[in-house]
Amino acid sequence: MRNLLLRFLGVFLIIASIISCANRGSPQGGPKDMDPPKIERSSPDNYSINFTGKEIKIYFDEYIKLKNLNKQLIISPPMNTQPEITPLGSASKYITIKIFDTLQPNTTYAFNFGNSIVDNNEENAFPFYRYVFSTGNYIDSLQLKGSVRDALESKTDEFVSVMLYEKDTAYTDSVVYKKLPKYITNTLDSVTSFTLENLKPGTYKLVALKDGNQDNKYQQRSDKIGFKEGFVTIPNDSSFNLRLFKEVPDFKVIRPHLLAGEKIAFGYQGDYKGTDIEVTSIVPDTFAYRITKEPTTDSLLYWYKPRLDVDSLLFHVKHPSGYEGDFTVRISEQKRDSLKISTTPTGNINFEENLTITSQVPFERFDDSKVTILDKDSLQVAFTYQLDTLNNKYLLSFNKKEEDLYKIQMLPGTFTDFFGNKNDTLNYSLKTKTVNDYGNVRIHLINAVYPVIVQLTTEKGDVKYEQYVTSDKPVDFFNLSAGQFNVRVVFDANKNGIYDSGNFLKGIQPERVSYFSEVIEVRTGFDNVYDFTLLD
Repeated sequence: MRNLLLRFLGVFLIIASIISCANRGSPQGGPKDMDPPKIERSSPDNYSINFTGKEIKIYFDEYIKLKNLNKQLIISPPMNTQPEITPLGSASKYITIKIFDTLQPNTTYAFNFGNSIVDNNEENAFPFYRYVFSTGNYIDSLQLKGSVRDALESKTDEFVSVMLYEKDTAYTDSVVYKKLPKYITNTLDSVTSFTLENLKPGTYKLVALKDGNQDNKYQQRSDKIGFKEGFVTIPNDSSFNLRLFKEVPDFKVIRPHLLAGEKIAFGYQGDYKGTDIEVTSIVPDTFAYRITKEPTTDSLLYWYKPRLDVDSLLFHVKHPSGYEGDFTVRISEQKRDSLKISTTPTGNINFEENLTITSQVPFERFDDSKVTILDKDSLQVAFTYQLDTLNNKYLLSFNKKEEDLYKIQMLPGTFTDFFGNKNDTLNYSLKTKTVNDYGNVRIHLINAVYPVIVQLTTEKGDVKYEQYVTSDKPVDFFNLSAGQFNVRVVFDANKNGIYDSGNFLKGIQPERVSYFSEVIEVRTGFDNVYDFTLLD
């Protein structure tokens, strides 16, 4: 019995030894690293004064790398010659900053790394690390705080720069186009608030910039801008709210050129309204022209007749802004555009919707006697029409009933275009739905200052429905298609019926806009009522 027990014990010890060895040979790993890297030291020390060096090293307790440094790093004041910062694309236990710029005297500099410093394995971020030094004998310590929001859209851009320009004897408003700011910070990726730190006392212009090419200078065509009226004085305990907007570029004509036979495109930037295009070449008495807006590009189309046997045409362009320019357009024999009629909508038509008729060539005449609209009972339906000359489209309006079918026929010669071409027979069919296939929305505005523009927009900000409201009354939207919408109210301060953006050089802020706090849902067959208290 004893021998049996000894044998059993021996076998047990052998098995235990095998299991123990197996466990030692199959490590399960420890807990996931959740700790950000730690700074062990820096040379020179952070917050050094009387700085005269050209190189900075920041040492960490583990291997780190720099992630999205070009977006995250903010150097304030900005440097004319960018420093070299490593490592880039590799891991290291230290960051090296090599300075090539000539540093300003008695100035506090800050390198704000945002969330760009991460450990090499798990990419745990060392958040918002700032390395600060002064070329003088003290560190500037004043601050300025505020927030940035988009003036028109419901969502504000990420990575908006906020800048201070010192008001000294050399200051002009055009400094934002030409020079770097005195101080700069950034709203980073998900925060609309900002803090400008390590400032010295003084008077400054406060500007926000969505900087497309990240050169810290304002480019009117590509950037958004926001600004505080007048100047701010540091120290200041106030919190400033800046509205970011896209300026309407100053008007100018860009490269006019021949597109097709007797069709010249005048590309432009800015607001085209009021543009006058005058031919200054000698042309025959029979010369005629039309100007239309190209629907998909920023171009005005100049159509002319008859065909001219010339190498070029001279034009003089004037604009209400004061812009004037002379242009030469090379002319060659090319095929003219043909008459092509298109209509919208197709299939179904809403009760309030017009039938829109457009053509590739400007309309010259419309013979309404050749148009017939019949309902499903073959009864003739009366209609009215109007021509939008600039956009080259006719709008046909007629009364519609529920669940009806409308057949529209346009006989040959209904339309004559600018070059004398006429249409062949055109036939269209449109249906209406029932009232219960749509939804209605009523909005009560509280604290409104009239007139206002009430808009229902998509998530992307596209306007689907709009009303101009001049007095205190419910705002009703009838027969809406089902869907989700944002409610936007524009305070039309200059009463011109459209939203007006701002202008930095003229000191004009964009018109005030308010968004309803909820996304509204339009459901078919339902009436929805909302109270909208307007806030700035």
